Amino acid sequence: MPDYLFVYGTLRQNANHPMHQQLVLHARFVAMARFQACLYLVSYYPGAVPSANIADQVSGELYLLMQPDVLLPLLDNYEECGSGFAPPQEFRRELQSVVIDNGDSVVAWVYVYNRDTSALTQINSGDFLADKVTR
Repeated sequence: MPDYLFVYGTLRQNANHPMHQQLVLHARFVAMARFQACLYLVSYYPGAVPSANIADQVSGELYLLMQPDVLLPLLDNYEECGSGFAPPQEFRRELQSVVIDNGDSVVAWVYVYNRDTSALTQINSGDFLADKVTR
């Protein structure tokens, strides 16, 4: 089974974050996709939390990981998740079902927000980059 990664925030192509270059080096863009979740503004970056409501959709990009053994540890460090960071880590990497714009579903790694969202602002559009223009 191929390794896929779904990104929805600062790792997206047009977010202009230097860490996106790691995706360019170690992965291949597949398609725009969506993940059934609520999106929150955490700081200058968003956090997605899975939702049971089908209306809650987070927009992002799907990548095929060409070198997952190289890329995933780099991204884990960037997202500050894993055993090297004090619990509770802000994000956790987990496999989730995402839907490509053509309607196909794939299982992909997603960095899911792992803390309380009650004090955070929800990004109702579900699209961090589209909403950035209005902030």
